Amino acid sequence: MHGNVLEWCEDTWNENYEGAPTHGCAWYGSNDDYHIIRGGSWNSLLRYCRSASRIHFNPDFTVASVGFRVVCSAFKPLQ
Repeated sequence: MHGNVLEWCEDTWNENYEGAPTHGCAWYGSNDDYHIIRGGSWNSLLRYCRSASRIHFNPDFTVASVGFRVVCSAFKPLQ
């Protein structure tokens, strides 16, 4: 979850994890104006280069050290 860029997450900002979904889906809370950014980037301080590190920004925020990951399923769909 960390590497060359900070990672935009689909989840919206929540102050803590109380009431968070336990099934792995994105968490949309009461503050949809901000999304979570996780991990560390090439210009982060060492203490922030970990997957548990999280901050929040407005989705319009852009900077070279923030990106996203593309995920593809390796499973063949059942027919």
